[in-house]
Amino acid sequence: MKKILILFSHPKFEKSRANLALVNLIKDINGVTFQDLYECYPDFNVDIAKEKVLLEAHDIIIWHHPFYWYSCPPLMKQWIDTVLEFGWAYGPKGNALNHKTCLNVITTGKSREVYCAEGSNSFTINQFLRPFEQTANLCGMDYLPPFAVMETHKLTDDQLADYAKQYAKLISLLQQGISVNDYEAFSFLNDIPKLKTF
Repeated sequence: MKKILILFSHPKFEKSRANLALVNLIKDINGVTFQDLYECYPDFNVDIAKEKVLLEAHDIIIWHHPFYWYSCPPLMKQWIDTVLEFGWAYGPKGNALNHKTCLNVITTGKSREVYCAEGSNSFTINQFLRPFEQTANLCGMDYLPPFAVMETHKLTDDQLADYAKQYAKLISLLQQGISVNDYEAFSFLNDIPKLKTF
């Protein structure tokens, strides 16, 4: 069974109804390490050595965060900037993360319809996430499409519960070794039919 590291970054987690629903269902799954970055590093002083050990011990890395200004909260960017060092994560001798799997799990306040060329945000979610994709590529990781929970303020409790179940199902599929055939036709992992059956 593949081991999963969830790097969670949300500066106002206690006020996030959507993220609370997602996290509460998946944080204690066997084989999952849940790392709340704002809990661990409220001063932004990331323990680089500790984070490297965690990365090396896991097969799949999930960047779980709200979609802040078309990117991630600042502590996650700080984590990327400091932990993924030249000579370790990338560069001629930087192969520590080679062949690991990586993806984003995000929540947004707006609907999918506004994230397109014709929408008010002009670009797709996948286009906004290109820096994460290229970071994964540079580090030799396999980057998957995102799992996205959108228009969160309009979701009912039942709808949020369904998304949380889909997230848990995704983790199970990842642990078993998800096939490229399962996701290659989809922009979002939560569109995979296998996630719709509980």
